[in-house]
Amino acid sequence: MIELGKGNVAVDKSFELALGIIDFTQLLTKQGKTVVAKQLLRSGTAPGALVAESQHAESKADFIHKMKIALKEANETHYWLTLCEKSAHLPEDLKLKSLCEEVIKILSKIIVSSKGQSDKVN
Repeated sequence: MIELGKGNVAVDKSFELALGIIDFTQLLTKQGKTVVAKQLLRSGTAPGALVAESQHAESKADFIHKMKIALKEANETHYWLTLCEKSAHLPEDLKLKSLCEEVIKILSKIIVSSKGQSDKVN
């Protein structure tokens, strides 16, 4: 079971991102922007689920793999949030975009440090 607020910044921030994405996609849906909303909902909630799943990875390689996929999803989420920001036809949420950037940095650091640790073990 995943525990929020227990000092795991990746778990907490990716969960916070997912909650924000849910709220933002509700706004998009209410405005009839369902295609963007669906894409953003999928990519924006995935990092949290993958980070949660990674907490019970079968191996270091499995952990790194899950974190890499979480990073890819966070990058896609950043794309959609940037699209919203730059489009005259979509609402924007710069606070959510900033949180997404924070998650990307956290995941990137975890991947780099985990790879470094696995290299030292082998």
